[in-house]
Amino acid sequence: MSFPVKAVVLDWAGTVIDFGCMAPVEALVAVFAAEGLKLTAAEARADMGRAKLDHLRAILAEPGVAARWLAAKGQAANEDDIERIYAKLEPAMVEAAARAAKLIPGAAETVAALRALGVRIGSGTGYTPAMMARIEVAAEEQGYAPDVVICAGDTPSGRPSPLMTWAALIEMDAWPARTCVKVDDAPVGITEGKEAGCWTVGIAASGNEVGLDAATYNALPEDERARLVARASDTLKAAGADFIIEDISELLPVIHEIARRIAAA
Repeated sequence: MSFPVKAVVLDWAGTVIDFGCMAPVEALVAVFAAEGLKLTAAEARADMGRAKLDHLRAILAEPGVAARWLAAKGQAANEDDIERIYAKLEPAMVEAAARAAKLIPGAAETVAALRALGVRIGSGTGYTPAMMARIEVAAEEQGYAPDVVICAGDTPSGRPSPLMTWAALIEMDAWPARTCVKVDDAPVGITEGKEAGCWTVGIAASGNEVGLDAATYNALPEDERARLVARASDTLKAAGADFIIEDISELLPVIHEIARRIAAA
C-alpha cells in the first residue's frame, strides 16, 4: 500500500537551512544602512517569507520605517526607490545566503526517511533563482536535494498566495492537496499552505519567529528557550498551523500522524 502522505513541500531558510533565518536580516540591514537608514532586526523580520521585492515594499510601508525615510530623504519612498534598493539587495542576499547555507541538524536524515516512505519532496522560497543558486549546491553537498525548487518570480503571485505550493505539487504530480504537507517557519508560509489546501506544520525554534542563530539559541537558559518557542508557536498557530514542531528533526512523527488521519478520513 502507498503511504497516505504524497508530498511534503519545505521552506528553505529557517526550515531546512540557516538556523534562525539570519541571512535575509543581515542583507536587509546592510542595504538600508547604505541608504543612510537604520533598520532593526525586528523590522527586517516582520514580513519574512515573502518574495524579497514584496518584502521590501512591506518594510518601507511600515510606519516607523516610512517616517525615518521621510525624515532622511524629504519624501516618501516610491517604486523607483524600491527598485533601486532591490538592485542592491539581490547581490547582498546572494552572498549572505551562501554564507548561511548550512543544513539545520536532522534535515538530511528526515528527508531521507520521508523518501524511504515514498514521499516526494518539494520546496519553495521567497528567494530568487539567483539567490538560490549557491544555496542549492551547498545543500546538495550536505545531502539535501529536493525534487523541485520553486523560487520567487516563478509564479505570478508569491506568498501568502498558494501558487508556489501548487506549482511544486504540479511538478511532482502530487495530489490531492489534502494528502500533502507544507512546512514553514513563517506565518506567511503557513497561510500559503492553508490556502493551497495542504496540511501545515510550523517550525518554531529554528525559524524567523525566534530569530536566533543556533549557537545563541542553544546557549540560552532552558526557560528562556521555552518562552521564545511558546511565543513563536502561538504566532504560527494563529496563522493556521495544524502542527508545531521546534525544528525539522521532529517532523517525521508528525508526518506519520498526518498519514494516520488521512487514512482514517
